[in-house]
Amino acid sequence: MYFGLSEEQSFFQDNIRKYLAEHATIDNIKHIASGDKKNLSTGIHQGLLNLGVNGLLIPEEFGGLGLDLLFAAVISEALGGGIGPTPFIGPYVMAPTAIKHAGNKTQQENFLSKIAINEYRFGVGFNEFIGKRNDAGITCSYKGLNGRAMFVLDTNDATHLLLADEKGQIFVVDTKSENIEIVKLTTVDKTRQYSEVICKNLEGELLENSADSVEPINQAIDAGRIMLAADSLGASQIMIDKAVDYAKERKQFGRAIGSFQAVKHMCAEMTADLEPCYAMVWHAAHCHDYSPDEARLMACHAKAHISEISKSIAKKATEVHGGMGFTDLLGLHYWFKRIGLNRQILGSPELVREEAYKSQL
Repeated sequence: MYFGLSEEQSFFQDNIRKYLAEHATIDNIKHIASGDKKNLSTGIHQGLLNLGVNGLLIPEEFGGLGLDLLFAAVISEALGGGIGPTPFIGPYVMAPTAIKHAGNKTQQENFLSKIAINEYRFGVGFNEFIGKRNDAGITCSYKGLNGRAMFVLDTNDATHLLLADEKGQIFVVDTKSENIEIVKLTTVDKTRQYSEVICKNLEGELLENSADSVEPINQAIDAGRIMLAADSLGASQIMIDKAVDYAKERKQFGRAIGSFQAVKHMCAEMTADLEPCYAMVWHAAHCHDYSPDEARLMACHAKAHISEISKSIAKKATEVHGGMGFTDLLGLHYWFKRIGLNRQILGSPELVREEAYKSQL
């Protein structure tokens, strides 16, 4: 049985890669990371919207493309490889998934149709449902939403946020409300934005079907984990490619370092470790839509395993470059840091493996 990407999925991915190669150059990424050209990331994001990423998972009845999560996974892989400095996982994967499963028909029509035309852009704060830090967490009472959510995804230019309380109830809140404070967090990854959101008696609209079941929020979290795995997969492949290219060009003792056995082994090990990860991500994305009995287990496996593999590849690829690997000149650290943060967002490998175990009890 053949299991791989369709022509349409490969075509979509190639278009994203070509666009990022042209517009998200290392020089542009350096400007965006330093904050001296903020409109660059906005322009790159607009180009991706023109390619249709915002309507990817939205049903056709609400103005979207009605595609499955595997399409989103190949795009996330391309964004990881191209260190795309643009929102994707929050507004165009987790938010539509949460709204489709948690919203009633009226809420679906209202929110999904506006995501499809880019009138609404959602940030997503579900980390406290997975495992809250210290005094973080959102509580819901008759006064509204109170507390704080950490590492909320894709809050840059967001019009609304999806926030979850400790019970897994999902609320839609307006970022323009006077009772909300959004504080940008400084992370090692300068290509994407994460924020702390503080709520004080904040009015939120409950997505109706999340009140009785944690299934909707689990669906959204699983989708996000698969996207993070795919992003790390794409970033890891580029780090291998750059390590191999460097090993062919860099010379020591009159020979290319790629001819040294130790370097050969490092490059071969990275490639051998990463190759099975493609099938794992694709299968996890396929299960999410078509095999619900396996979906949670595969999402957890993909996130945990690829987090570990990509961490190892990031380390080895940097070592192949020697001292140059740590310099800003090559920019290798952008992929390195992106992989590092992907490992922790929506659950560390240890936490995710524990969830995988519990899902089989």
